[in-house]
Amino acid sequence: MGQATREKDAIEGFGSLAQPTRLAAVRLMLSVYPRSLSAGDIARRCDVPHNTMSTHLGILQRAGLICVEKIGRSMNYRADPAGFHSLLDFLVRDCCNGRPDFCADIFDITVPASPKPTETFMTPAFNVLFLCTQNSARSIIAEALLEKIGQGRFRGYSAGSAPAKQPLPQVIERLQALGHDVTRLHSKSWDEFKRPDAPRMDFIIALCDTPSGQICPDFGGQYVTAAWPLPDPAQFSGSEVERTTLLNELYAMIRRRLEIFTSLPFESLDRMAVKARLDEIGDTNRVTA
Repeated sequence: MGQATREKDAIEGFGSLAQPTRLAAVRLMLSVYPRSLSAGDIARRCDVPHNTMSTHLGILQRAGLICVEKIGRSMNYRADPAGFHSLLDFLVRDCCNGRPDFCADIFDITVPASPKPTETFMTPAFNVLFLCTQNSARSIIAEALLEKIGQGRFRGYSAGSAPAKQPLPQVIERLQALGHDVTRLHSKSWDEFKRPDAPRMDFIIALCDTPSGQICPDFGGQYVTAAWPLPDPAQFSGSEVERTTLLNELYAMIRRRLEIFTSLPFESLDRMAVKARLDEIGDTNRVTA
C-alpha cells in the first residue's frame, strides 16, 4: 500500500471519529469487544434515533473501524481492531525517530524497564490445523492470522489433500502488506500431520466444502472438527483491483471467525459445547466484510 493510500485511509479514519455520536458509538463497541451489538442497541445506549445511528455506523464501517455480521435475522456491529491498529501505526510510525520513550506520556503508557528474570509457568496452547484442498490460500491466511491473533495461546498449522507447489503469490503479497510473517508459510500435504512425530491437534477446521469431497483422515488423538466454508481466491475474477478487494474481504471473514474462536471461554465449555460453538462460527457465512 502506497503512502498516498495510507494517508487517504488515515484521513477517512480520523475524520469518521470527528463527530460526537460516532465517537461515542466507537467507544461503546470497543468497551464490549469482542462482543457485537445491534444498531438499535447502539442507538439506545448513545441516545440517538435508530435511523440516524445507521448512517453513522455506515460511515464507521467504510472507514474500516467497525465490521458488521449477521446473527440470526439481525445485523450486529463490532469494533475492528485491525482498523484502529492501522490508524495508530500511521500516526506514530515515525514517532521520535524510533524513540517512544520520548513521547510515552502522550499516550499515557509506561515504557517498561529492561526485563528481569522471573519465574515462569507453562501455559497450555491449542494446536489448530486448517485444511483446504490445495493449501494455497484460505488455509494459508488462517494459519498466518492465528499466529498473530492467538498471542501464544494458539498455534496455527495448515495443509491440503492435494497441495499446490506454493501458495498463491497474491495471498503472500497481501499477508506481507498486512504485517504478517510469511517466511514459514508453504503448501503441504495433510499426510505430514499423520506422522507419529507430528504435533497433536486440538482443532481441525476445513475451510472449503470437505476438500475435494474427500473424508478427512484420522490425524490421531482427540480433536474437535469444524467446517467453515469460504470462497476460493483461485476462482476470483475481474480486474486486479477487484480481485484485491475480494481477497481483503476474505481476509476479514477469516479474521472475524478467528477472533470469535480465540475469545471462547474454553475453560468453562465441555467438548460438545465447543463443537457447537465452532459450528455456529462456521455458519456466519452471513458475516459480511
